Amino acid sequence: MSKQAGIKVFAPATVGNLAVGFDILGLALEKPGDELIARFSDKPGIQITAITGAKGKLPKDPLRNTAGYAALQLLKHLGEEKLGFEFELHKKMPIGSGLGSSAASAVAGVMAVNELLKRPLEKKELLPFAMQGEFLASGGMHADNVAPSLLGGILLCSSGQQPDIQRLPSPRGLYVAVLYPHVEVLTKAARKMLSDAVPLKKHIQQSANLGGFIIGMYNSNFELIARSLKDVIIEPQRQSLIPEFSSAQQAALNEGALGCSISGAGPSIFALCQNSLIAENVGMAMQRIYHDAKIESNLYISAINHEGAVKL
Repeated sequence: MSKQAGIKVFAPATVGNLAVGFDILGLALEKPGDELIARFSDKPGIQITAITGAKGKLPKDPLRNTAGYAALQLLKHLGEEKLGFEFELHKKMPIGSGLGSSAASAVAGVMAVNELLKRPLEKKELLPFAMQGEFLASGGMHADNVAPSLLGGILLCSSGQQPDIQRLPSPRGLYVAVLYPHVEVLTKAARKMLSDAVPLKKHIQQSANLGGFIIGMYNSNFELIARSLKDVIIEPQRQSLIPEFSSAQQAALNEGALGCSISGAGPSIFALCQNSLIAENVGMAMQRIYHDAKIESNLYISAINHEGAVKL
């Protein structure tokens, strides 16, 4: 293959935590996401030649960039460190939004290398290397963003370097409205503010909510999902970081959302909805809250992306 030949891959944005599954639940969106163009190079290793859409916030050094670092870990595993690749990373999603931006880049990096090498690994086998890239950005070894971006769907992920990944069914018609207000919430700072101590009463309540949510998904029981989709541990500690959060959440619930909470570490807010019409109404209601508060925002309406990262 010539140096000029290349491929393009797409890795979608994700919603992590899903209110009741801190660090263990996540889902993939149809949009937005990252695109990465990769081609072979005569120079060994990974060279990131261009980054667009990042407003200068991301380094081209592959050891400091999640796409480059994850790809290097994959090459090391394959014993192909002498091979060379050039990356062009096109950020088609906001950075620091709580939508798994760093995870999407890591997924795109390993997916692109694996495709150029004619798929020496199955898609699911790429997960540990994408997780290493995500660790570079977040400082946590968790898969609730990386796994759904790579594999698609709604996933339950255990912690650790070799997590168990279980795919949950999603009821027919399920949609997500995601509102990204243009305020800054740093993931590492949002993690540091969390208490290590959880009152027993709240632990019991959150466990019941998680169980109810999972059963509701399996049975397409929207009433049970709505009763269960309530975060009593993480959301109360973090909501002060997001202006107008409570008002936006109430607006979403008033328009029929099954539940509404913080996406990842924020500032994005997600709402699960029974159908696309409700999702559109919920999204517009949340956006009005921020418009009235004179805070710019982006609205994304999406079905569940069941495929995850793909070669375009």
